[in-house]
Amino acid sequence: MNATFGATSTADDVLAGTDLKGKRFLVTGASSGIGLETVRSLVSHGAAVVGTARNRTMAERVTAPVHEAATRPGGALEWIELDLGSLQNVRDCATRLLNSGQRFDAIIANAGVMATPFGRTVDGFEIQFGINHIGHFALVNQIDSLLADEGRLVVLSSQAHRVSDVSLEDPNFEQQTYDPFIAYGRSKTANALFAVEFDQRHRDRGIRAMSVMPGNSLTRLARHFSQEQLQGLFETVGKARAEANLPPAELKNIAQAAATSVWAAAVAHKDEVGGRYLENCAVAPINDTPNPFADGVMSYALNVDRARQLWTKSEALINAAA
Repeated sequence: MNATFGATSTADDVLAGTDLKGKRFLVTGASSGIGLETVRSLVSHGAAVVGTARNRTMAERVTAPVHEAATRPGGALEWIELDLGSLQNVRDCATRLLNSGQRFDAIIANAGVMATPFGRTVDGFEIQFGINHIGHFALVNQIDSLLADEGRLVVLSSQAHRVSDVSLEDPNFEQQTYDPFIAYGRSKTANALFAVEFDQRHRDRGIRAMSVMPGNSLTRLARHFSQEQLQGLFETVGKARAEANLPPAELKNIAQAAATSVWAAAVAHKDEVGGRYLENCAVAPINDTPNPFADGVMSYALNVDRARQLWTKSEALINAAA
């Protein structure tokens, strides 16, 4: 793998010299933040991208500059509506994609919410688990036939996976007090485990799946935090890393935060990153230090038995909600 990329690399740095003409990508949550920059970089290097957004009209309006960037190298961007908090909407989106019959070289499961107040999706799932994990799990499994042989699935996880393993016994906080950070951490662990099991199930087609820690950056993902809460979080992170003799955490800009996603989807050797957790354009080391703000991946987020159990649980939850 190319060792020249790292924490400060941007999406365009990663794709420099790469011609993506003839390649097709699906990117969820593509109308803002990391998703928007991921799309912009892909289309500006010639890729055809289908972006998902809850409001297609709004997405088309705010992404006009991306369309302009796409025309020069021959890239293309189209939109499809998707609300990951509704299984019916997910089914409708999947049906439209299946009816088109067009294959994807990579699917980037980028959309997500973070540290939301307690609530439930229309199907009764805790919001973060329902949107971040269940919605993507349902969508990708309904359209897995559209993922080309030798293709890739990139699932965005987070350093927050270090906060908590998934709960197979009470995924929707029906038996315990809700904590927004615990819920977010569980959903991000679920994202990593989904990639692990998807990778196991689709290797026979040459398809590989991996999870990505994009890096901490200020996007709309943090919209549920007040300025005081954000400042308090930064101070907590700084103190925890200092106590562990780790260097201070640095915020990435959006272009840097999108780099590992496009690296995983289009540049990295798929057999070297398949089934792994990636950060800073590299395979992250396993690090079970009980520090939620340390680097690396907790081993429970890559546990194949746990991944299989979560898959079975997710199928059961979806079937029960149908």
